[in-house]
Amino acid sequence: MEAKAVVFTDKLKVAFQTVLVPEPDSGQVVVDVTHSWISIGTESSFLRQERATGEAVFKEGDPAPFPHVPGYQKVGVVSALGAEVEGLEIGDVVFASVSEVSGMHFSFAGHVSPAVTSADQVWKLPKVASPIAYSGLVLTQVGYNCGMRAPVKPGDVAVVIGDGLVGQWSAQTLLHRGAEVIVLGRHRERLSLLAPGIRGINTKEISVADALQGYEGVHVVVDTVGAMNTFAELQPFMTHNSHLVSAGFLGSSGVVDIQTLRAQEITLHCPSGWTKERMDATLKGIEEGWLTTENLITHQYPADEAETAWEVILDKSQPCLGVVLNW
Repeated sequence: MEAKAVVFTDKLKVAFQTVLVPEPDSGQVVVDVTHSWISIGTESSFLRQERATGEAVFKEGDPAPFPHVPGYQKVGVVSALGAEVEGLEIGDVVFASVSEVSGMHFSFAGHVSPAVTSADQVWKLPKVASPIAYSGLVLTQVGYNCGMRAPVKPGDVAVVIGDGLVGQWSAQTLLHRGAEVIVLGRHRERLSLLAPGIRGINTKEISVADALQGYEGVHVVVDTVGAMNTFAELQPFMTHNSHLVSAGFLGSSGVVDIQTLRAQEITLHCPSGWTKERMDATLKGIEEGWLTTENLITHQYPADEAETAWEVILDKSQPCLGVVLNW
């Protein structure tokens, strides 16, 4: 059947097109999408042809990952159910992750409607929920996962590198667990959106060393942007048996030298992807209100203006954080 989708047609080329999606099988759900949240970091790396498939770095000679439907997160209303699907009804408001598109060798299919999705990748939303708040649930879960990885005692100092969405949600999670949280960023507008109780440091204005004056040591570092140079500045302040959580895309040049971690017995955590357990916990965090999402949405566009949305994202001439397409 036909669907509308945002398609990366070539390097730095975005179009809103009609695509084909398969008829749902017995274990799938059809969702009429209302909002899809752009994962700027991941999707940009594909649009710039920096990745071939999955986490693989694009190398000369690799097949270009075009065309494909990017993204992996959206919310909408169930319009059809496979015969074996349980726990959902037509009319339910749900979150859905990856979906299917026919005729493309590589596609996560986040920005597509209707979306044909396996039932195990669909979450029913609370009845009182604002659906748009859950439309970035996978990415919110990435931040939740980063913030949950390291052991934390009340008062432990945790430093998050990066003021993007994953940095924001990592910091919120660490704060919820009782840590004293510092976020190192480079964007004044993004730092202004940090949750109350989180200290934001603009590294364009304040050095890492100056920012850490008065602290007795750093127990957790969460790198959400692949900034190993910044981690190198932080490492001398890290305590024995501290933790590094590495979630940023390091590309082909970024490496973590494990040997340099050994003297301080720093534990390295490498979170990736999503699981049902973590998605359930993230959904609950949003419902309880300590994970906040809507305040981080800075731009909304009709889905058929996705090309404009990407022009704004890539141009970087205006502050941009959470970008949602409305269908």
